[in-house]
Amino acid sequence: MSKSKNKTIFTCQNCGAQRTRWEGKCSDCNSWNTFVEETYSEPSLVENHRGWIQDQKKIMKGTSLDQSLVSQVLTRHSCGISELDRVLGGGLAKNSFVLLGGAPGIGKSTLLLQLTQGLAQKSLKIFYVSGEESVEQTLSRAHRLNIKSTNVEIYCESNLDTILEFTKNHKPDILILDSIQTLFLNHIQSAPGSVSQVRECAGHLMTLAKTQNVTILVIGHVTKDGTIAGPKVLEHMVDTVLSFEGDSSSEFRLLRSVKNRFGSVNELGVFQMEETGLREVTNPSEIFLQNRSMDHYGSAIFCTMEGTRPILCEIQTLTVYTHMPMPRRTSVGIDVNRIHLLSAVLERHVELKLTASDLYVNVVGGLRISETASDLAICAAVISNETRKKLPSNSVFIGEVGLTGEIRPVSQVESRLKEAERIGFKNIYLPLSHLKKINSNNYKINLIGVSNIKELANFLTK
Repeated sequence: MSKSKNKTIFTCQNCGAQRTRWEGKCSDCNSWNTFVEETYSEPSLVENHRGWIQDQKKIMKGTSLDQSLVSQVLTRHSCGISELDRVLGGGLAKNSFVLLGGAPGIGKSTLLLQLTQGLAQKSLKIFYVSGEESVEQTLSRAHRLNIKSTNVEIYCESNLDTILEFTKNHKPDILILDSIQTLFLNHIQSAPGSVSQVRECAGHLMTLAKTQNVTILVIGHVTKDGTIAGPKVLEHMVDTVLSFEGDSSSEFRLLRSVKNRFGSVNELGVFQMEETGLREVTNPSEIFLQNRSMDHYGSAIFCTMEGTRPILCEIQTLTVYTHMPMPRRTSVGIDVNRIHLLSAVLERHVELKLTASDLYVNVVGGLRISETASDLAICAAVISNETRKKLPSNSVFIGEVGLTGEIRPVSQVESRLKEAERIGFKNIYLPLSHLKKINSNNYKINLIGVSNIKELANFLTK
């Protein structure tokens, strides 16, 4: 039998690219100083340690598409947390591989520990393995969260070989790992959290989930820019990627699905951090509007779509005269490039003198809005602030603004109308083209069609 050989490879910690020698800049992802020296132990031809290769002589087994559609049904486990079930697409899919990412201290471990209580009530056997805390520390958190169940077992281990062997022998239904950056395999010489360790550990866990009928949830750390640390192949391997967001100084937490093979993406779940753990918010629109500005300039209400859920939120703007030759454009929750575009449209078609003012835009509550349907609300708030005209407090603004000043239609407008009507708003400004397709008799809310940005300004300033 040939012996294993060790070799040194430099691996980019950002994208996973490998080089035989060190480079200052990665030519694949253009990141600087990301190459780290790692030692690989090459297995012999007889041995193969790859996590996704178990037995090369095993015969592939499958079934016809027609048969699978008739007899195979995707089994889901309800988590006992309706907001989490919504984001997962109806519950935790059996034998799935789920990755939960988020900033330090945001509540990832708390969420998964609370998840165990709902699953344990359905007589599921759950292993919670922490590589960052001792058993006593994890038990202390569970006691604070009032989680008690004989179906939940707590362990402290970071050696994945030991975890895999223990799982295969005891066969739990759910395996939770906190976190994948602390796991390591003995045959890989690099440190835990490196690209090679994360990639190989993910491969082993993926094989475990698909061959041993175990549902696996792992916690992943994030980088400075908010992306999940480790190689991008980690997100490709898992079935579902969840992002836990929010300011650690704020009480609200947002759970968003970035990838989901068993449901829709961009679904949003809202939680509120309390002393006893995370509490789900079933009506986020009322939460985000509970302290909205009723008698101030520059505040507009917008209905955003987070997956299939409509959420009403407040967009605030502020314009301040500046002596600087280059006025500032600052935004929180909205792409700043969109603010540059809209300010140029308002400057040209509404003749607002924004080139002499700093412009600040903020989405209240910590929401991040990526859809262009918020353009009309942003423009209405800026017009209100510049003309010192208060917007009607019972109005909602929905629509995309083009470079020529036209108001373009948006998607899922009927869901937005129903949400605005449910909360109690009376008027809604929307693209004129939608009025031809919507039966206004089905709504008690007043629909106001707007064809261009100049017409909107006339409505608001008259």
